[in-house]
Amino acid sequence: MKFDTVVLGAGIVGVCVAVHLQQRGRQVALVDRKPPGNETSFGNAGLIQREGVYPYAFPRGLGALLRYARNQSLDVRYHADALFHAAPFLWRYWRNSDPAKHAQIARSYSTLIEHCVSEHRALAAAAGASALLRPTGWIKVFRSNAAQDAELRLADQWHREYGVEFEALDAARLQQAEPDLDKALRGGLRYTQADSVSDPNALVTAYAKYFESLGGRFFTGDANTLRNGWDVATDAGTISASSVVVALGPWSGVLSSRLGYHLPLGVKRGYHMHYAPRAGARLNHPVLDAEKGYLLAPMARGIRLTTGAEIALLDAPKTPTQLAAVEPIARTLFPLDKRLDDQPWMGARPCTPDMMPVIGRAEKHQGLWFAFGHAHHGLTLGPVTGRLIAEMMTGEQTLVNTRPFRVERF
Repeated sequence: MKFDTVVLGAGIVGVCVAVHLQQRGRQVALVDRKPPGNETSFGNAGLIQREGVYPYAFPRGLGALLRYARNQSLDVRYHADALFHAAPFLWRYWRNSDPAKHAQIARSYSTLIEHCVSEHRALAAAAGASALLRPTGWIKVFRSNAAQDAELRLADQWHREYGVEFEALDAARLQQAEPDLDKALRGGLRYTQADSVSDPNALVTAYAKYFESLGGRFFTGDANTLRNGWDVATDAGTISASSVVVALGPWSGVLSSRLGYHLPLGVKRGYHMHYAPRAGARLNHPVLDAEKGYLLAPMARGIRLTTGAEIALLDAPKTPTQLAAVEPIARTLFPLDKRLDDQPWMGARPCTPDMMPVIGRAEKHQGLWFAFGHAHHGLTLGPVTGRLIAEMMTGEQTLVNTRPFRVERF
């Protein structure tokens, strides 16, 4: 079983890489230990964040750092035993979050974000999955005027710098958009260019089925069996290819390290739970409670409550304390009824200390390519990344300048 390319990892990024290569006439094998979209891509807020031109920075204010140090914050928690391992990553992350450096990073990062919605829409149309995308934007809601004013100033800056569109909502307009939210809210901010997804797993599955309809093949297998050549063991036997793309999300560091690439990758874990809305209640947009650090999103299964970030070892047991802490607050924001899942879902986001993904050739090996490190924007940037990798591998002019995302920057 010989192929032109093996793509390791069938999350949103790996599936999109496989699709774009197959569209260009490459014979592609997609390999994962689970069906497409059943790891990190399964559980997220379902946002395609056109406004996300500035990647999420590390807090630098003394007050915020002291608050997080107490490990009681709703939006960020940590495992004490993980801090030693994460310290080098966190230190570099903190340094890159300096306002001047962050602005410089945004100039490169925004080139990816600029195309996130259009690339998703094109791929969804080809895959017959456009109905899963909702072009309604998403909303941040505020409990204080000060928080709303600060966010509006930031949105205005993004608009001036990168053309991000937004709509300020006073309390009355917020209630028109979302009649069932807490009436005590001071207002909101709607990012109008973003899309949201009613079922992220279904979207990745649709993209994977489209890949197979083009002649691509999916195999169940273990990426860690990869050997130079490139050979991978699967349930159907060993498959071989002249090139390989590592798109393993939070597990990318394990394989890349074995291949001699010791990258400063970190992991942020997160949790979700689905709820039934109380009778008659409806949520029209994904809604972020900006001052409490959780998000509610209307999904096919119900209302999904997602948490902030947890710093922990990748294989550490679940500790859904953030979910338990924000659930009572979320119930005051929107009338949630019973839980619909037997237990909280947990996933891990692959992060780099400069907040930008790794996209491109791995120079130490012939035929080795990397596509990982998208942190909070994996769903957002999957199709853009897939297109860029395919363009680079086939010698096409790339959609954007890919130099800022090369692995050699570390």
